[in-house]
Amino acid sequence: MVPASKPRLDLIIAAPRGFCAGVDRAIQIVELTIEKYGAPVYVRHEIVHNRFVVDMLRGKGAVFVEELDEVPEGVPVVFSAHGVPKAVPDKATERGMIFLDATCPLVSRVHRQAERLVEAGRHIVFIGHAGHPEVIGTFGQVPEGSMSLIETVADAEAYAPADPDSLAFLTQTTLSMDDTAAVVATLQRRFPSMLSPRGEDICYATSNRQTAVKAIAHACDAVLVIGAPNSSNSVRLVEVAEREGTPARLIERAADLDFGFLDGVKTLGITAGASAPELLVRELVDLLGQHYAVSEQEVETKRETIIFKLPRELDAVAAA
Repeated sequence: MVPASKPRLDLIIAAPRGFCAGVDRAIQIVELTIEKYGAPVYVRHEIVHNRFVVDMLRGKGAVFVEELDEVPEGVPVVFSAHGVPKAVPDKATERGMIFLDATCPLVSRVHRQAERLVEAGRHIVFIGHAGHPEVIGTFGQVPEGSMSLIETVADAEAYAPADPDSLAFLTQTTLSMDDTAAVVATLQRRFPSMLSPRGEDICYATSNRQTAVKAIAHACDAVLVIGAPNSSNSVRLVEVAEREGTPARLIERAADLDFGFLDGVKTLGITAGASAPELLVRELVDLLGQHYAVSEQEVETKRETIIFKLPRELDAVAAA
């Protein structure tokens, strides 16, 4: 039973948070493909790393699979926002499949950079997390052996390339800015002639959400991050808060909250990873309001206005 007089809890909500332009675009691609072709529409891998979003799309007629072999003949398939190896669309083409690519344009940009660097005779040092779909997709853009994966500063210190003078580096788009900077600094110290990417590989949304967490963490007793455990950018937000000295925890939904984590907390920071919808933030605030007398303050560090175009074949559906 909630006491008649609720304890006070001040909420500082980070902005920007939640959905980014790439996630918005990917979800729209699945929804519009279902509208155009009818259900079911198959999706290779989770379209984005969020169970709520996946379940929502499943309810509209999306079927999620891990490999093209699981997609029956004559049914459209969408490739996830994380990107896929070249072999996947090649195989879809061989089978005569209808497919739409929801790869985030910022990930696609990294893919094109990888191709150009290898064509120029460079070996790519790719900074990322082993096994992540984005890493698998990027490695699949170039011939085997053209890239080496580096995850940590220790990896960078131990790396022994065959030709130290022909290196270039690229990064996964959802990494920690601070961790990546340390790895890059180590590589650049060891290999001064290594080429840097054109522009920043870590995507604007990842960087903006990390900056927003840094801005609020010092004023909070604890931080809650809404996101999936397999969402790289969400996990990084927890790490960013903890690096600022503030206890932080990742939860998928409000129902996952362990109220023991809030013992002694007077000011709570809240944010959401780039694949978590805003309604999950409101769900959490509503739950907290049942147990506390809450006040809300939003701290915005940057206004995001980026919108990515949809694939041409869906333009007519979107305009209808």
